[in-house]
Amino acid sequence: MPASEEPVTGTDGPTDRRISRKTVLRAAAVLGTAPLLVGGGVALARDRVGTGEMPDFTPECHDGDAPTIEQTEGPYFKPNSPLRSSLITDSTPGTRLTVSGYVFGRACLPLSGVLLDFWQADVNGAYDNVGFTFRGHQFTNAQGAFSLTTIVPGLYPGRTRHIHVKLQAPNRPVLTTQLYFPNEPRNSTDTIYDARLLMNVRQVGSAKEGTYDFVLNVPQTPTPTATPTSPTKPPTTPPTTPPTTAPGGTWAVGTLYNAGDRVTYGGVSYRCLQGHTAITGWEPPNVPALWQRL
Repeated sequence: MPASEEPVTGTDGPTDRRISRKTVLRAAAVLGTAPLLVGGGVALARDRVGTGEMPDFTPECHDGDAPTIEQTEGPYFKPNSPLRSSLITDSTPGTRLTVSGYVFGRACLPLSGVLLDFWQADVNGAYDNVGFTFRGHQFTNAQGAFSLTTIVPGLYPGRTRHIHVKLQAPNRPVLTTQLYFPNEPRNSTDTIYDARLLMNVRQVGSAKEGTYDFVLNVPQTPTPTATPTSPTKPPTTPPTTPPTTAPGGTWAVGTLYNAGDRVTYGGVSYRCLQGHTAITGWEPPNVPALWQRL
């Protein structure tokens, strides 16, 4: 995987549609959050599905300011992260966080099979540079959706809270960027922070849920019938053979399970909590987010 991609501009034809980073930050300082708001949250690319509007790139690496602020991968990226959508265990310290959303192309159509490689600091602001703690990659599902289970990253000197991610659509360049949290005091002093990369974040009990939609520079032909479904289904590696659709009985790799389906594994019964296609490593006792023991 290359370390970075060619800079992406936000220009489409003779009209420059880029937003100055300084303008964004000035507006954010006035409003207290990102200036693109829908119902109190940051506008999502999914809101433009079916409107015929072309979405902006995320992120726009060249924003018209001098010097240009890019979303760098930083010094802590490691290749060959494990395939997984959860970066935590039951004993992992920190505030639980789920980040979900879609990956779209230029016509606001979802992109399946997009690689997302996440890495972040632990609750104390430290990165694991020896192993792969808080590191993992996954692929968008058929609806272009992804879902990451992790914790709210800790702070370390010079940076606000953030999550790193590399995205790569099949046969396309790699996009390296970061996701940010609203209402963080350090957002205004972090020189890398960009308000266009703010997640929508809400409190759910003792945990937090974040949403963000990525838009990649992938040409697409618009269609009025493309409407994505819920982004909460865990993505899977695109299967090499079509998944079976016969739930029940003994749990099996490659089976498409829906919420409520019941299976047995190791002589124990489980109920499916979220729809997904079963892959090796997601056996019921290993993924309580997907299977509830009965």
